[in-house]
Amino acid sequence: MNNKKLKILDCTIRDGGYLNDWHFDLKLVRELYRAHSRSGVDFVEIGFRSTDKYFDPKQYGPWKFTPEQLVSEVVKGISGPAISLMVDFGKIDIEDIPDRTNSINSMYRVAVHKDKVLSAIELCNDIADKGYISSIQLMGIVNYTEDDFNQILGVLKDSKIDYVYFADSYGSLLPSDIKGILDHLTITEKMIGFHAHNNLQMGFANTLEAIKSGVDIVDGTTYGMGRGAGNLPIEILLSYFEKTSAKNTYNTLPVLDIIDRYMLDLHKNLKWGYDLSYMLSGMFEVHPYYSKTMVDCREYSVEDILRALETVKEMKPTGFEKSVLDSIIQSGFVGISAIEKNNKSNFDSIPVQDLSKFEEVQYLDRHSGRDFLVLANGPTLKEEKEQIDKFIKKYNPVIIGANYLGGLFIPHYHVFGNKKRFIDYVDTVDARSNILISNILSDEFIKKYTARKYEFIQHLPQFLSNFNISKGVIMTNCRTISILSVAMAIVMDAERIFIAGMDGYKQVDSFMKHPVHFYKESDETEDFEILMGKHNWNEQLLKQIDNYLVSNNKNGLCILTPTTHKAFYKSIENLL
Repeated sequence: MNNKKLKILDCTIRDGGYLNDWHFDLKLVRELYRAHSRSGVDFVEIGFRSTDKYFDPKQYGPWKFTPEQLVSEVVKGISGPAISLMVDFGKIDIEDIPDRTNSINSMYRVAVHKDKVLSAIELCNDIADKGYISSIQLMGIVNYTEDDFNQILGVLKDSKIDYVYFADSYGSLLPSDIKGILDHLTITEKMIGFHAHNNLQMGFANTLEAIKSGVDIVDGTTYGMGRGAGNLPIEILLSYFEKTSAKNTYNTLPVLDIIDRYMLDLHKNLKWGYDLSYMLSGMFEVHPYYSKTMVDCREYSVEDILRALETVKEMKPTGFEKSVLDSIIQSGFVGISAIEKNNKSNFDSIPVQDLSKFEEVQYLDRHSGRDFLVLANGPTLKEEKEQIDKFIKKYNPVIIGANYLGGLFIPHYHVFGNKKRFIDYVDTVDARSNILISNILSDEFIKKYTARKYEFIQHLPQFLSNFNISKGVIMTNCRTISILSVAMAIVMDAERIFIAGMDGYKQVDSFMKHPVHFYKESDETEDFEILMGKHNWNEQLLKQIDNYLVSNNKNGLCILTPTTHKAFYKSIENLL
């Protein structure tokens, strides 16, 4: 390993340009460069080099192209660090790079994925022949296999390249991974560089480990600016060296001044930093656009996203290939299945009722300020009965139970929304329970099977996607009676809503069938795709109901028993 002083490169403008298509004001770039003339940074990478042959100037700002004249304007009158530019391999021609004698730029870094490294090395050699410091940036290093390294290490060693960079493109590396990568790259006998991403908030730890392991140059950006989770904040690195270096060669203050004058406003508008979608991409070592596309869609549960990302990881695509994600989604492996979508027609055929035709909602705000417990019929309702009894004794909630409860509990309200289950189970309702029935069932039908008093649940019959409540009327049929019961608790003005026995239809570990109820339901479908559709629909409505509660200054939903609706699970043990 080369024993030269560690060098630091700031790539704020180049990497941060992903957030605003490289539309930075010249004054900001000059002031950033001026700050680094006193910070101790060795290189400032002020953009990409390309031409309108590959990128549309109407879409991208000047720092996507960074012509020589613009470089001159940046450094004019400032004695600062060496200038670096990056090129995307395949998006630049060697003819677009002038000889070093006609350029202020000192270094070109060639970014390349593993499938084109050998060709990129040839471009790096041509760049070196023009008199520049030549660097190759190996993207997605986490996906390199032993064979991948073996194919390129000898060629890299024989090349004219000065720096071999490895980039933690997906922000998935841990400090324990660094040395193994360096053991491979030091075979090249080149100076080694490291570019960290912060998806798992490991940028600083990984960079310190890389420095400890002997790298020659590391990257950072001012205030961590960069796509998604961003990069190692260079001011953190400078502050560390300012405190630990024996020589007084680093100065953080000029960079902090830039943050105060420019970066705080940029951050407010462009919003980079720790982000769920980028964290997930780091977990699964895949391009962040896979997770970002699914998270931004707002259609898939986190469990669906994790399942899809695990599949992407197994497929090992190079970079982001939208067709890969499309194939996973269209397969029905995640999200609402095509079968479930086709089966919605029964609900869609029911005409929308005018709210004026609904009866006055007598139970509106009936139990204001009380806690509610909704009992669904999953196997955990029976398995966790002892703990649920303790919870009831401690919190004295209003209890709403659905369909068949097998004598396990006596709810304040026993609810039905399905003709078949009403017929089968209405006779099992305890005499002390009030009966609530979906207004989809008629008085005439109900009175055929019971002489008991009951109230109608006032709700629209449609199988709609958007949850809302208007004047006590629930604006969807909620798909399952348990979800409708949760909505009823809201209408009755619950302070907090707890749920037990809502296990979900999805067996996460094996994605296989499992019991749906704690009792044998003879007419329960065994079509797994339809069950998955129910699960996904419930997940969607639970999220909407939770958002509805929070937006109305209420506590969110809490499922007390083990469930595959993980976002809402809180063990009952924590409340006892």
